Amino acid sequence: MKKSIFISIFVVLLVIGALGGIKFLQIKTMIAHGKQFVPPPTTVTAATANPDTWESELTAVGSLEAVQGVMITAELPGKIVKIDFEPGSKVKADQLLVQQDVTSEKAQLRSAEINVDLTRMNLSRSRQLIIDKVIPQSQFDTAKADYDQALAHRDDIRAAIAKKTIRAPFAGRLGIRLISLGQNLNEGQAIVSLQSLDPIFANFLLPQRNLAKIREGMQVRVTNDVLAGEAIEGRITAINSEVDAATRNIRIQATVGNRDERLRPGMYAKVAVVMPSNQSVLTIPATSVLYAPYSDSVFVIDQKKVADGQQPQSIIRQQFVSLGEQRGDFVAVLSGLNSGDTVVSTGAFKLRNGQSVVVDNTLAPEFKLEPKPADS
Repeated sequence: MKKSIFISIFVVLLVIGALGGIKFLQIKTMIAHGKQFVPPPTTVTAATANPDTWESELTAVGSLEAVQGVMITAELPGKIVKIDFEPGSKVKADQLLVQQDVTSEKAQLRSAEINVDLTRMNLSRSRQLIIDKVIPQSQFDTAKADYDQALAHRDDIRAAIAKKTIRAPFAGRLGIRLISLGQNLNEGQAIVSLQSLDPIFANFLLPQRNLAKIREGMQVRVTNDVLAGEAIEGRITAINSEVDAATRNIRIQATVGNRDERLRPGMYAKVAVVMPSNQSVLTIPATSVLYAPYSDSVFVIDQKKVADGQQPQSIIRQQFVSLGEQRGDFVAVLSGLNSGDTVVSTGAFKLRNGQSVVVDNTLAPEFKLEPKPADS
């Protein structure tokens, strides 16, 4: 009985040992295959680091301001009897905008003009009588003073009528009407905004270190959301005489054309001051860069040496770079790359150092310095 139990246990142990040996051989074989396995190369697009020449620019964000802009207001109180403009329309200089009631002033003016004629005749008679020595000098002086006073009173009434006849002080475009016909205006009450829009000022700030680089007459380019990527050129027309003590920035004013009046006062604008000399840069597509807080990097494609008769392999190497300005689809590389280096142009985030790749630019995007997307 005991002998049969030992035999059974021995058989079971023998079977377990055999199964364990087989499993061990299978795992050993899989490990050997794993060491020999080479993952297939990843397909990537590539671009070459090329030298280029870019215009040197000083960029800033500014605001637009009308060359001439004013809120038309009432100088004297009075009732509106005529509104002679349409909101948002263009007007010429001295064009009538609003007429206030001047019935009383016109009646006073007629009386004043009659008084002027009367005092003029009295002065003329007094002048002749003083020559004939019929009247004393004091009487002549009184007649002349009466005449001068009559003239001043008449001119004062005329000035009141002119102030109640509100005209455009300069040519420009009107804003929204803030009054109604028959309304009684108070002194200083707003009527309508008038802005001269062509040309228009672009005001912006630059750090004081750039003061030596700029001067009046330098070219500027102004861009804005409403321009849909188009840049409007202008010139620097004024440089402030003092630097802001709080920010150490200097205020610059450029004048740009605005013939179609797409730019309006109060808008923000991106301003680029074009420097007289260009800069030499080494450029790569901006999509080549793997951005990171510690340092930016790119994947450089190197050719791995292989045995004779075999195809060379492309291996990527992660290279840290120092970047400069970005323009369009390209970014300038300050250090880390040499001219002619080939880098992965898209999908850098999914690659790893030392990975084998195959370059296929069939579906590579077209990189431009001034891209204009179709849906922009």
